[in-house]
Amino acid sequence: MNNSSDNSNQLLIKDFELQSSEAEAPSEAELFQLLCDRISWMIEHNMEYLLSLLYRNDVLEYKILDALSPGNPEPANVALAKLVMERQQQRLATKKQYGSQRSDEVDEDLRW
Repeated sequence: MNNSSDNSNQLLIKDFELQSSEAEAPSEAELFQLLCDRISWMIEHNMEYLLSLLYRNDVLEYKILDALSPGNPEPANVALAKLVMERQQQRLATKKQYGSQRSDEVDEDLRW
C-alpha cells in the first residue's frame, strides 16, 4: 500500500476503533471486514455515535438513509462499510489531484 492509503486506513482504524489481530496493517479486505463487524456492533449498541462518525467522514446523508433502508438488498453494516470505504477512496483521489499543487500553480484570484 502507498503512504496516503496507509494514512487513510490508519484514520479509519482510529475513528472506528478497529482492532486487528495482525501485527501489521490489515489488507483492504481485512479492513473492510473489520469495519463491517464494528459497524454491526455500533448499529446494535451505539447508533448515535455511528451516525456521528459517518457525518464526520463526510458520508452523504441520503446514502446513509438508503443503506439503512429495509429495501436495501445488502445488510446495513455492509452497505455502510462500503460507503465509508468509498468515501475514503474519494478523499484519497482528491488529495492526489489537488494536494500536490504548488502555490505558483494556483490562479492569482484563488490565492490567500
